[in-house]
Amino acid sequence: MLTILLCKFRICHERSAMRFFFTLIFAALLPLSITAAAQMNGVGAKPYLGWSTFSEQTIVASSTVMNEQNITAQSDAMKKSGLTDRGFVYINLDAGWSSGNGTDDQYGRPHWNSIAFPDFLGLIRHIHDNGQKVGIYINPGIASDDVNNNTPIFGTAYQAKDIVAMPITCGNAFCDTDKIDFTKPGAQEYINSIVDQFASWGVDFIKMDGVTPGSDNDTLSINNIPDVHAMNVAIAQSGRPIWFTISWALDEDYITDWQQNANARRIENDIECEGDCPFLTEWQRVQLRFYDLIGWERTAGRSLGWNDLDALEVGNGATDGLTNTEQKTAMTFWAMANTPFFLGGDLTKLTDYGKKLLTNDEVLAVNQSGHPAVQVTGGFTPVWVSDLGNGSYYVALFNLNAFPSEVTVDWKDLGFSGAFDVRDLWDHRDLGPTYQSFSDVLPGHGARLLKVMAATGHPAVSSSQILGAETATIYGGTQLNQCSTCASGYKLTDLGIGASNYAIFNVKVKVAGVYRMEVDSMTNGTRSFIVNVNGDPAITLNLSGGSSNLPFPTTIPVRLKAGMNSIEFGNPASYPPDLDRILISGDGHEPFPASTTYEGELATLSGSATQSYCGNCSGVSTAGNIGDGAQNTVTFTNVTVPVAGTYQMEVDYRTSGPRSFFITVNDNPAQELDLNGYTFSTPTSTVIPVQLNAGTNQIQFGNPSNFAPDLDSINIAPTIH
Repeated sequence: MLTILLCKFRICHERSAMRFFFTLIFAALLPLSITAAAQMNGVGAKPYLGWSTFSEQTIVASSTVMNEQNITAQSDAMKKSGLTDRGFVYINLDAGWSSGNGTDDQYGRPHWNSIAFPDFLGLIRHIHDNGQKVGIYINPGIASDDVNNNTPIFGTAYQAKDIVAMPITCGNAFCDTDKIDFTKPGAQEYINSIVDQFASWGVDFIKMDGVTPGSDNDTLSINNIPDVHAMNVAIAQSGRPIWFTISWALDEDYITDWQQNANARRIENDIECEGDCPFLTEWQRVQLRFYDLIGWERTAGRSLGWNDLDALEVGNGATDGLTNTEQKTAMTFWAMANTPFFLGGDLTKLTDYGKKLLTNDEVLAVNQSGHPAVQVTGGFTPVWVSDLGNGSYYVALFNLNAFPSEVTVDWKDLGFSGAFDVRDLWDHRDLGPTYQSFSDVLPGHGARLLKVMAATGHPAVSSSQILGAETATIYGGTQLNQCSTCASGYKLTDLGIGASNYAIFNVKVKVAGVYRMEVDSMTNGTRSFIVNVNGDPAITLNLSGGSSNLPFPTTIPVRLKAGMNSIEFGNPASYPPDLDRILISGDGHEPFPASTTYEGELATLSGSATQSYCGNCSGVSTAGNIGDGAQNTVTFTNVTVPVAGTYQMEVDYRTSGPRSFFITVNDNPAQELDLNGYTFSTPTSTVIPVQLNAGTNQIQFGNPSNFAPDLDSINIAPTIH
């Protein structure tokens, strides 16, 4: 009977079935008297806008940020800048506002740090007087000292030992509390007492951190679903409208629990460098959000809660770690995602450029539209679209390359043949009608944000081919497994970690040209496919997601020949996602990117040069141990271009401190490229010109006398003037 029930919900796969089974048990054990939905608390109809202390806490002493004087200054600066008038109203105090374990009040409830906040309630009144709201931070569980002291629970006859789970175990992913057993009397009352006290202070926002499954703990050994439910119930009974966010890197397999019990959920790790760089963040950490969101893109909305991409690090100039162009791109993506806009920088040092970005009403309207975007085209020049349901669309074009690139959106891919009006939302300009498509050359890491009014009529629907996992020919250790959540009913696993592990789909088309290929795959965390089409240069498809069980689509262009084509999926050096199916569509006239990426770990590695795992790198791997000897090199032997000339070469590298490459192109004299960086955790980019011959070229990286940086990848494209 259980199997029948699980299959009814398309959760027949063994791992999914077990998770769903345990979720049913936990739900059955929760209090039945209140089943409040977080989106019904009156505050979650739109993503919130505001500021949080945490980002600043990662680059300066926490005590400098987390004190009454600074929080007052941030609130005043938010009001003075005009941001409060634009809807930025939340002032959220992250970890460090409270006294910590052992210094809760006499009922085990968190209490403010009286040294940092001598007049905490006065601070809250000041923030409210500025027309703003106050947020605070909490972790699931009960403090160990409260359990050891058997602290009484306010308003009840129960004590801490009456509600703690036995045997005592970790209460959250940080393991800084003891787990609460919510089947025991007094457990819900304890959470109610905490929220009631917060409400009496005037708190408007609660962030619960270290929530599992998620937060680097993707098992049911620590399960905070009951804690999240209990917090939702407590907020409902308090009578105060309080925004409730849960964090971090939540497991999407439990999306229904997160949607029903919280206003927003953090879908990935912290965006801050946290010591890996001297800034709040860096471009690569922003870029990873483009991959993270794909798997979550259809889970958000007014009744479902919002996907939280973490802090929006714009407005503080160099401190942000992003160029002006990158700040604009980040805000464009956050807006299209309908993710909460909470700033991380020092609002007292808001730049004029940052203020201009953050007070653009047309862009803020995108964020507040209640129509989260979906990806229409992926790869390094992705296009995201939000259908507003009234014949109008928000359309965002992005260039993830470090050099200028042309990005195109075909209107037929959005379901209409032309646009009778296109408006640039950043520049507040009407661009007029366009037929068939819209193209623009975007700067490196740049974006364009449009509002499009569709013309009447629909384009002709092109035929498509659907090739499920079961139609592929598999090699090496690749396996075909049943998958109840997959459209094909099967999935391909173990597609990488070795050149012999791959799968090939045979695709036949009548006309040679460029087609759209939708790839339906699943992953929990960042993984990459290396796609080979008919032996042409490989295509890197970087993806991320929140579930190893729920497939999501991404679409890239592929160049096919007339007749039979071979499309190979694998990753010789690292982990790819599991693969459900591919869909081939179009008429052969799709736009194709002018750039080609070559992964360092897939080049010819000589001497000591080796490939290694890199979670933040393209292809989820990198080439390292380069240099300190003429024989220790990385050589790309198949860099192919159509005509001779000067090309742009983006070099994505990792180094901590100054290091140099010596680059040899086609046996010409070596060119020295001096580089610097802050960490070997995350790559950064530089762009240089290279002279290439028509056809195949060889490019070698090394350093005969000193160590070179690690080499993530190179990207070759024509120079655009």
